[in-house]
Amino acid sequence: MAGPCPFCRIVAGEAPAFLVLEDDCCTAFLDTKPLFPGHTLLVPRAHHETLVDLPPQLVAPLFETAQRIAAAVEAALGAAGSFVAMNNRVSQSVPHLHVHVVPRSRRDGLRGFFWPRQSYEGDAHAAEVAASLRAALG
Repeated sequence: MAGPCPFCRIVAGEAPAFLVLEDDCCTAFLDTKPLFPGHTLLVPRAHHETLVDLPPQLVAPLFETAQRIAAAVEAALGAAGSFVAMNNRVSQSVPHLHVHVVPRSRRDGLRGFFWPRQSYEGDAHAAEVAASLRAALG
């Protein structure tokens, strides 16, 4: 991405956005290409590219705010639920951590996750993958 981070510019008030929330930790604003009206992006005010880069002390405040926004999109828009998600690097359109909070209703056209599912080759393969993840977690 060339030039200044567009989300940092929104946080700094240098770029226009339809703000939903601002606090010491986070800024939330409407996505300019929403899946549905009310699709909100929540970003940490400080620039962090991915969830892995986010300092541990900001994880709880970020997700507490995501929880509040999920409740708000349901209440304010009469949504039956919400979809809360983020990408880390792959499919991340702006390299600044952002959480998508999307209002959902039954039969709204979205089908679970947006990609095909893959099965494990069997229980041994699943056990091997689980063991690799446990090892990486320490």
